[in-house]
Amino acid sequence: MAELTRSNIGFLLAKASQRWNELLYAGFCEEGHPQVRPSFGAVLVPLFEEDGLRLGELARRARLSKQTMTTMIRLVAKAKLVTTRPDPEDGRATCVFLTAQARRFQPAAEKVLARLERQAVQIDGRESLDQLRGWLRQFAEI
Repeated sequence: MAELTRSNIGFLLAKASQRWNELLYAGFCEEGHPQVRPSFGAVLVPLFEEDGLRLGELARRARLSKQTMTTMIRLVAKAKLVTTRPDPEDGRATCVFLTAQARRFQPAAEKVLARLERQAVQIDGRESLDQLRGWLRQFAEI
């Protein structure tokens, strides 16, 4: 039975995620992008992989409900990082696109993430980090 202590895997995952986001945001600020919140990654990362996704597909890839994704898109659009347009193939659907400002932010985000990954490798090596990445992918699919 899992004990309710600070060694509990859920508590550790939450605290590690919280710390990662704190370091990520500090890095974004250092790079001159204080308007970008770590939570925006749910919208931006899938769009950096493939721009112009339908809102529903974006929600699926981010593992969020459409309702939550709609709220996130409003926040990210307010920061001028995405814009929406009706889908030309289905006027009822909405497509989400990165703005020029988001494209300018991408290299800074990649720089910050690379620095964080180097710090993570220093904890226990590349092999351990790769194993953790694999475990997290699998756990996210449960």
